[in-house]
Amino acid sequence: MSRVSVEVENHIARVTLTRGDKMNALDPAMFDGIIEAGEGLLERTDVRAVVLAGEGEAFCAGLDVMSFGALASGDPKDILMPRSHGDSNRFQQVCMVWQKVPVPVIAALKGVCLGGGMQIALGADIRIAAPGTRLSILEMKWGLVPDMGGMAILPRLLRSDVLRKLIYTNDLIDAAQAEAWGLVTELADDPEAAALALAEQIAGKSPSAVRSAKALIGYAETHLADIEAVLLEESRAQAELIGKPHQMEVVMANMQKRAPVFKD
Repeated sequence: MSRVSVEVENHIARVTLTRGDKMNALDPAMFDGIIEAGEGLLERTDVRAVVLAGEGEAFCAGLDVMSFGALASGDPKDILMPRSHGDSNRFQQVCMVWQKVPVPVIAALKGVCLGGGMQIALGADIRIAAPGTRLSILEMKWGLVPDMGGMAILPRLLRSDVLRKLIYTNDLIDAAQAEAWGLVTELADDPEAAALALAEQIAGKSPSAVRSAKALIGYAETHLADIEAVLLEESRAQAELIGKPHQMEVVMANMQKRAPVFKD
C-alpha cells in the first residue's frame, strides 16, 4: 500500500503521508514513499510550491521501531555509511530531498512531530504548526543522536544552547515554544489551509525567481564563512534573471496593475 500521495493542482504539489492510522509513523515503505515523492518533483517544471502534510491527527510520530529490527541485527555501518543518494544515505534523504526540491516546500504540522518526523519537517523551507502540536528531537530517548539530516539544518535554526538542550533531553515542547525558538515558522489553527494559502501566494510569483531564490539562500547558508563566494553567487543568480521572460512579465504586470501570467 502506498504510504504517500502526491496531487498537483494549480502548480502546487500536495504531498501527504498516508499512514494516518499509525500517526504516519515511519516504516520502510514510508521511507521509500517519501523519497519517491520528493525525487519525483525534482524535474517537474510545472510545480511552483509544495505542501507537505500528514493524514489524520498527526504529522508524523517518528520511527516505527518495530519495523526496523534489521538495524540492530547487522553492522550499522553497512546500512548507514553508504551514500546512496548523493551526499545522503537512505534515511537522510527523507529530510534532505525537500532541500533538493527546487521550489519552496511548506510543512503543515499538527498533533505530533517527533524524531524522524521532526527531521522530515526540517527539510521544508517553512513550517506552519497548529497551536496544540507537540514536537521533539526524540532520538536520545532510544540512546541515539539525530541522524536523518536534521544536523545539517538544526544549527541554522536554533541557538547552540537550545539545540543542545533539545537533543540531550528529548523533551516534548509545544508549538508556541517551538515558534519562539525557531523550529516553527508560524502558528495557524488550520496549518494545511495556511500552508496552501502561502503556497498559492508563492505560486503567483516569478517561477524562475523563486527557484533562484531557494538555490541562492541554500548556497548562502552553506557558505557563511566565504562572503566573496556568496556575493559572486548573488550576482550570478541576478544576472540570470534580469530581462528574461518571467522577469519581464512581472515588470509588465506591475505596470498594468494586474496579476502576472507565467508560461511553464
